[in-house]
Amino acid sequence: MERTIEFTGKTVDQAVRQALRELAVSEDMVLIDVLDEGETGGLLGFGRRPARVRVTILDDEDELDLEDDDEEDGDYERVDLDDEDLDLEPSDEDGWRVPADQRGLLAAENAALDYVQDVLSGIGIHGRIESYLEGDNTLHIDIISSDGGVAIGRHGETLDAIQYLTNIVTNRWIDEYLRVVIDVGDYRRRREQRIQQTARKIASRVLDRGRASKMKPMSPAERRIVHITLRETEGITTYSEGSEPRRYVVIAPTAGLEIID
Repeated sequence: MERTIEFTGKTVDQAVRQALRELAVSEDMVLIDVLDEGETGGLLGFGRRPARVRVTILDDEDELDLEDDDEEDGDYERVDLDDEDLDLEPSDEDGWRVPADQRGLLAAENAALDYVQDVLSGIGIHGRIESYLEGDNTLHIDIISSDGGVAIGRHGETLDAIQYLTNIVTNRWIDEYLRVVIDVGDYRRRREQRIQQTARKIASRVLDRGRASKMKPMSPAERRIVHITLRETEGITTYSEGSEPRRYVVIAPTAGLEIID
């Protein structure tokens, strides 16, 4: 369960340091919203308004929680990597497209920003949106808000849903596929780093034991991170098992599969 607490200090930095110290967490484990940058005033500082921040401890699984420790009976059959884990392009099922003379990169970016703004306004989130393009046909949209945690949801489920729908809307305005990545308070980067670290740790243990291990159910995007992180690891293979929404990644030795632990 997420914990959200407000802290004050003479400066924003001081308030943040106090929050991290009292909560006994590192900065990469929390979402920090600046509610008030504070203000000086009065003789010798009297009447000064302190800086105020809201700190949310993100409800992520820790490294060990990303692995399913339940033992299973029987052997797991090796299956090929699913396309859904590597290709996350949303389909346009109804085939609707904007007329050709109205499509283009700028139109697609504007459509994405308008859609995200409408969604955030609809759920009562206020703040600002920033965007930038990367050379690999990726549009990054960052949400900066004092109540941005609402847009993340439990384990990032709300953020994933917003991102998926935004991808669909955006690609109706452009011919070449444009990948849209939406983030709030650097949540995705921190989450990706945690998944990568956990995947490497489990892979190392799998090599030592010679036995496959399965991770807890994750979204297609998070399973993709595991596959990409370990695909060049010698002696290790990864594949997916189960059905949505309980689909998970298996990390196994290439020398042969044994019972998953």
